[in-house]
Amino acid sequence: MKNPLRRTLRKAAHEGLRRALAFLPREARFELYRRMVDCDPQPDPRLRLKIAETQDELEACFRLLHDAYVASGFMKPDPSGLRVTPYHALPTTTTLCASFDGEVVGTMSLIREGMFGFPLQSAFDLGAVRARQGRIAEISALAVHPRFRRTGGAILFPLMKFMYEYCTRFFDTRHLVIAVHPHKAELYESLLLFERLQQHVVGCYDFAGGAPAVGATLDLDHARVAFESLYGRRSPRRNLHRYFVLERLPHIEWPERPLHTTNDPVMTPALLDWFFNQRTKVFESLDLRRRLLLHAAYREADYASVLPPLPGGRQPQPALRRHPRFSLACPARVLTDGSEPDDAVSVQVVDVSAGGFRAIAPRPLPLDTPAWAWVDLGPGLRARMRVTPVHAARPDTPRSVGFRIDEADAVWRGAVAALQAGRTHRELVQACQGSVPPARCRPVHASVGGAGTTQPVVRTLAG
Repeated sequence: MKNPLRRTLRKAAHEGLRRALAFLPREARFELYRRMVDCDPQPDPRLRLKIAETQDELEACFRLLHDAYVASGFMKPDPSGLRVTPYHALPTTTTLCASFDGEVVGTMSLIREGMFGFPLQSAFDLGAVRARQGRIAEISALAVHPRFRRTGGAILFPLMKFMYEYCTRFFDTRHLVIAVHPHKAELYESLLLFERLQQHVVGCYDFAGGAPAVGATLDLDHARVAFESLYGRRSPRRNLHRYFVLERLPHIEWPERPLHTTNDPVMTPALLDWFFNQRTKVFESLDLRRRLLLHAAYREADYASVLPPLPGGRQPQPALRRHPRFSLACPARVLTDGSEPDDAVSVQVVDVSAGGFRAIAPRPLPLDTPAWAWVDLGPGLRARMRVTPVHAARPDTPRSVGFRIDEADAVWRGAVAALQAGRTHRELVQACQGSVPPARCRPVHASVGGAGTTQPVVRTLAG
């Protein structure tokens, strides 16, 4: 049987099954989907999961995505044979890839909120999601090689697990959003417990070639508890709580993180030029607003030479801040002058710069009052500084507090220097080796503020 005929018959069989299942009550359908779960805690050793960062890895992911979208009718064939979007150019987008025996057979992109927003914002309102605490990321560009689509999730489930762990451990994400074809929506609702953003289906979703789409969201903080309640008593191969939350797959290659950064950018000037100028015409198609935003994201001269030119000799907008800010997720302690050591407040630092940082605090802190701050910037790296809380309560983050740094130690200065030099995650690793040497720190037992209950901390020999 020729492949086109086989595909036609398979598609007809799937459509017939979908229509038959539609006659079952919703909960019966959902339970049937859950009984079909097959998540192998010991996948084939030839499977490998990692961030796509080389030209070959990214090209293979974009080609796999192109072929899947063309086959599904979500896009017309592109002369390049690749599906590359403007979001892939951003430092806040990470592409995951699954390879089997050296061949890329699965891919997914995680788009953290950045200067372009989210693809699904063009069709769905995220107001209800934004009203909750926590950062958002969109799951996009999911594709699995046809050879592995009928193998009980041999690629899909490991890729989903990689996504879940990456978001909860590395990407500092609480809420996931996704736009899927209506035929696939119930799988995300029944298996992964996504909830619809709205009940009605969008009839023409431009980002997927005008196909209909359903928007959905998942609160990862709540999902852990919900997964355990729903799957906790099921057999290991059908227990998605155990698979996502408890199991550890040695097949996953985690990015090296010398600092508690929340992104792993990979786009060098050469990669941007190759994928967005040479292989495709994505940069050429961008409007003025997006061109300006890209120039704001990549300000170095070697990036400017490959970014889309601005019309009429227009220059990029000047930086809004004197010190560039970097997204991190760092635990910290703040002790206001005049307070007892036990009154030190635990906060979560969410972005840093040479001159200050922003943190999420459990309660209001006195403004314009000097304080000590201890910030865990990375494994074995604790900065000790004099700071002053200077502003609080942004509308989008009501518990946020802005701190001015009055006196920084060598660890903080070295970490900021590394962040400024490390434009990709690999460059950051190299920059940290020169700016923040681990040999300058040693673990000791001390108490926050110099008195009170003793607890393990890291004291810098330089500071």
